[in-house]
Amino acid sequence: MIRTARVYDPPSRRPPQADYRLLVMRLWPRGVRKDAVDEWQKELAPSLPLLQSYRAGRLTWPEFARRYRAEVRQNKDILESVRELSRRRMVTLLCGCENESRCHRGLLKKIVESK
Repeated sequence: MIRTARVYDPPSRRPPQADYRLLVMRLWPRGVRKDAVDEWQKELAPSLPLLQSYRAGRLTWPEFARRYRAEVRQNKDILESVRELSRRRMVTLLCGCENESRCHRGLLKKIVESK
């Protein structure tokens, strides 16, 4: 059970124990308190060079997605721990991106759910 959300959006109205809020950004988001998330896994975010290349327009979304998948799959232990956690409770992957269709958290959700 995995869902995605913006870290800047208000938490769901569910009880706090219902969702495990996992931040998957390389850098800590401005204005977000540490207690707003349960865990921060920056290793599940795109590398800074990859993210900077995409934001600068040097990479298309399909190329960014391909490279991100290759990067994140190197973190097998972390991916497996997220997979295992998601079997027991709802995990919400959090990132600051506004456009869900062009955000790595959606790609990560598919990777975690794929096994």
